[in-house]
Amino acid sequence: MHRHFILHKPHGYLSQFIVNGKKKKRNKLLGELYNFPEGTMSIGRLDRDSEGLLFLTTDGKVSYEVLSAKFEKEYYVQVGGLITEEAIQQLQEGVEIGFSGQKYRTKPCKASKIEAPTFLPIEDRHVRDERHGPKSWVSITVREGKFRQVRKMTAAVGFPTLRLVRYRIGNRILNQNVGEVFEVEGLN
Repeated sequence: MHRHFILHKPHGYLSQFIVNGKKKKRNKLLGELYNFPEGTMSIGRLDRDSEGLLFLTTDGKVSYEVLSAKFEKEYYVQVGGLITEEAIQQLQEGVEIGFSGQKYRTKPCKASKIEAPTFLPIEDRHVRDERHGPKSWVSITVREGKFRQVRKMTAAVGFPTLRLVRYRIGNRILNQNVGEVFEVEGLN
């Protein structure tokens, strides 16, 4: 019998349960949040500096399905500078990024400027001082997931990512508090 979990991954945690090689003291792992069963894996990792909705499962088939283009993944991204309509259009059409030492053109996606998502149960973190210029938020929805893709996409259009929050996977949205873990019947 497989088990499935949904959680709000906090900033500062790795989306894994063990560290390959030497464990560094600064690495906080998901296993510290909850006593997950053996064989649990995260679906679509979020890096240490990212936060938001994360699925976990003991079923590799479910993992493969959620990672496929069948499921949209929506991110709320705080960027350095006031994002322009031109940059939004470039994101929508696809941009060239580096992936595995090669140039890669991202698939067309949905992108739009949004207001700061104060309605989300996200940490109120101050990512940089106002002296360093303005910040803005953009929603980016993709159906692919290359390594650090969203961060690379915003940088490619001239607006580096300051903060990344995964808001939605398929029909599931981020609605629990940071670090809360819920066991669910299925992830669809």
